[in-house]
Amino acid sequence: MRSIWNGAISFGLVSIPIKLVNATENHAVSFRQIHTEDGGRIRYRKVCELEEREVPTAEIGKGYEDADGSIIPITDQDLATLPIPTAKTIEIVAFVPADRIDPLQMGAAYYLAASGTPAAKPYTLLREALKRSQKVAIAKFALRGRERLGMLRVVDDVIAMHGLLWPDEIRAPEGVAPDTDVTVREAELDLADALMDTLGEVDINTLHDDYREAVEELVAAKVDGVTPAERAPAGDGGGKVIDLLAALENSVREARTARGEDQDPETVAEVTPLARKSSRTTPKQVGGKKSTSTATTAAKKKAAPAAKKTSTKSTASKTTTAKKTGSAKSGAAKKTATKKTTAKKTTGTGRRRASA
Repeated sequence: MRSIWNGAISFGLVSIPIKLVNATENHAVSFRQIHTEDGGRIRYRKVCELEEREVPTAEIGKGYEDADGSIIPITDQDLATLPIPTAKTIEIVAFVPADRIDPLQMGAAYYLAASGTPAAKPYTLLREALKRSQKVAIAKFALRGRERLGMLRVVDDVIAMHGLLWPDEIRAPEGVAPDTDVTVREAELDLADALMDTLGEVDINTLHDDYREAVEELVAAKVDGVTPAERAPAGDGGGKVIDLLAALENSVREARTARGEDQDPETVAEVTPLARKSSRTTPKQVGGKKSTSTATTAAKKKAAPAAKKTSTKSTASKTTTAKKTGSAKSGAAKKTATKKTTAKKTTGTGRRRASA
């Protein structure tokens, strides 16, 4: 790896020649500005406002803009005369526990490599001292024209340095926290703890930039002249949480399902929705549907006329049947009476003839 700075670590009376190497790299996909009509590159040129012409790099210097807008030229010779003890030295000023460093202060990371064979022994001494003490070293150093604050710690078998912001560069979090009084219940904290336990830990090495991969696939598809594959749209991260307990409970269930774990009813709290108060006594419609009591009453009302019609039809049918039965009986009685009368007449006539 190419070094960006050469100097030495000042550790008391011990001087350790080192090289500063970038410990991180940017893998983000970068884009160029183009003219949308013809695809031509858009470039920026450094133009002098007074002469209105492009100026080469050799003619460009530094200047400090004053409050009234005037520019005060500052040359490299002016900066070189400033007393910066750390111009070529990483000066260790203290050793403190790692938890004393606020992560908000941490910035760019560098590796410190021993420069040459003579630096190997003091370099190893400092590394092992940091390991045994379980502390980090606070140091001052100069880079790119300004003095900076740094933190030295051990990563594997290498001394790493994190650039730190100066304490007065950290802004106070005023007006950031919610300005309303909020009470968090124990049940909500229990579910939050359950969710944290379910999600558990993660191997940082398994995480990757999904967006960068999607951009690279998009570029590759355009180079090949094919239609980029459609991806599922990202979920809406907004929205209002109506029931915090229910949301936490669902999150625990989803996390356990994703990890292939069985649900434990004892660790998942039950959420009972509260009934809404209403000043009306008549049944309400919920979601476009009538309540159960209303539907039951309506069904009874519809069933009543149908029952009456059925009863009427049944009564009429019985009456008609009775009439028919009565008519039949009356007819049979008439026929029987007629036969008897005829027989009497015949018998009487016969008797008369016999007496004659």
